[in-house]
Parts: sequence; structure tokens; C-alpha cells
Amino acid sequence: MLSLLVEAVILTTVASNTDVDEVDKSTTSNEIQHHVEAVFTLEASVQAAIILTIAVIIIILNTLIITSFSNFRGTGNVLNIYILSLSIADLLCGILVIPLSVYPALVREWVYGDFMCRLVGYTESIVWVVSAYTLMWISVDRYIAIRKPLRYDTVQTKTRCQCWMAFTWISSAMMCSPPLLGDFSDPTFDGDSYICMLNWERMIAYFATLIILVLGPSLITIVYTYTYVFVIVRRLKHGYLSHDKEYVTALTEALASPNHTLSIVLILTFWILWVPFLAIKTYEQVSGHKLTMPHLHFVVVWLGFSHSAWKAFILVTYSPQFRVMLRLLKFTLFIYRNCNRTELLGYD
Repeated sequence: MLSLLVEAVILTTVASNTDVDEVDKSTTSNEIQHHVEAVFTLEASVQAAIILTIAVIIIILNTLIITSFSNFRGTGNVLNIYILSLSIADLLCGILVIPLSVYPALVREWVYGDFMCRLVGYTESIVWVVSAYTLMWISVDRYIAIRKPLRYDTVQTKTRCQCWMAFTWISSAMMCSPPLLGDFSDPTFDGDSYICMLNWERMIAYFATLIILVLGPSLITIVYTYTYVFVIVRRLKHGYLSHDKEYVTALTEALASPNHTLSIVLILTFWILWVPFLAIKTYEQVSGHKLTMPHLHFVVVWLGFSHSAWKAFILVTYSPQFRVMLRLLKFTLFIYRNCNRTELLGYD
């Protein structure tokens, strides 16, 4: 009887210890889960804050650029038309594309439906193609300024440049429309960068066509035009040009324009910020292997989109005319504010 009682006590003690261990394990597991969820929430909040910051900066700076150009009534150069086109494209990206990635970055999924996902992919494709083509036209403009300095004003008229920009927007919209209208490409949400993109894996032929029609002409034109400009600068520096004095004088004045440095910096900034994304995307398409480095896709995608914010800083640094535009805009706003205040006082 005593032995049975001792055995019962031992079994009760073991069972109670087992329950305590299970409770401790359950508590530890819950603590780990809550800790992991807290870490994920912090990471999602930081990434959403980065995307929101990029969107706000792009909207503010490009609105400032467009307002400054619209307020300017002086005799500007045709380069302003191209910069205005770039700013409009970047503003559309900052309003229609980037803000829609803030909330998905928090919840880790796309919540706006397939049509909006496809529309975002279509919009960002148009914006990118327009930017690439516009930078190509900027390089052509600088080439003509050096190649034909005496006829530059008659060749590069504002009307002609506006027609080129209209053609660029229309052709880009048509070129990027098949994924929006067709059924051969379902929209894809990139869970690493939290943005909708075109599903290039199902559109290899279309993707290759875009590369031929966009990257090919753009890069070839930029390389050719600026190679010619650098060769002419070198020849002029060493006195190898065999032209008349009028041509050399006009060429020297053209080369002294700050628009050359401005255009080079704009083009280099765009391609340097987008090359990492293009390189990684091309590697993954060719090899069929997706790189799994943490935050790699997030960094390269939003590094590329950040080019839309750098344009204002480049203009302030390298464009004396834009600095004048900013002063005129500030003066205009000051006068407008004082006039409204005077009207209110007179009314009272």
C-alpha cells in the first residue's frame, strides 16, 4: 500500500514538471513569435517610410520645376522643353506609381486588384521609356549644337522639339500598351520591392523587342553623340580644327554653354541609377535563377526610381537659368501674396 502511494506521488510530480516544461516552451514560443512579428513590423515600416519619402520628394521637386518653367516668360533654350518633359514624366510616376507601393510594403501584399496592378506596370513602363528617349533627344540637341553651331537656332526650333516630345509620348504609350490590353501578361507584384511590374517571363519576345527599340537607339545615340563632342573638344583644345574663324568662334561659344555639363550629368545620373536594376533583371531572365540576397531587389528598384528626385539638385547646381527661374518664382509668389493682402485690407 505504501509502495503504491509513493509511486502515485512520483507520477504526479513528473506530470506536473512536464506541464511546467510545456508551459515554458509555449511561453518561449509565443515570445519568439511576438518578437519576430515586431521585427517584421519595424522592417515593413522602415521600407514603407522610404517609399513614401521618395514619393513626397519627387512630387515636391518636380512640381517646383514645372512651376518654375511655366512661370518663366523669357527667351529660354530648347533644352528646357526636354527637361519639362522629364519633369512631367517623373511627376506622373510620383503620383500614380510610387504612392501605391506604400501600403503594400506594410501588409506585404498587393491590395488594389489586378487591373490597378497592370495599370501601374503600364504607367511605369511609359514613364521609363519617355525618360530614356528624352535623354536621347537631349544628346542629339547637344550634338547639333556642336556639329552645326552656326545653324543651331534654325535647326533646333521650339516647335520642332515640341513635336519630337509629342511623338515620344505617343509612341511610348503605344509601344507599352500590349501588356495593358492583351491577356498574355498577368500583372505581377514583386514581393521584394513591393511594386507591380510587367511579367517579363511570359513576354520574352516583347521584352526583346523593347530592348531593341528603346535601349538600342538610346544608348547608341548617346554614345555616338558625346563621343563626337569629346573629339571636337579635344581637337579644338589642340588647334586641329581646319575651319574658318566664324565657325570656330560659334563653336567656342557653344562649348562654353553650361547646358553641355547639365545634359551629361542628367544622362549619367539616369543610367547609373538604373543600370543595377537592368543588370540584375537581365541576369535573372537569362540564367533563370533569381538572386536571393536580402533587400537586393528593394534597393536596386528604389535606387532607380530615386533618379526622379535628383534632377532638381542637378538643375540648381549646373543651370544658371534655372536659378534665375527660382528667383522669379519666389518674387512672383511674394508679389501675389502681398497683392492679396492689400486687396483684403482695402476690402476691409
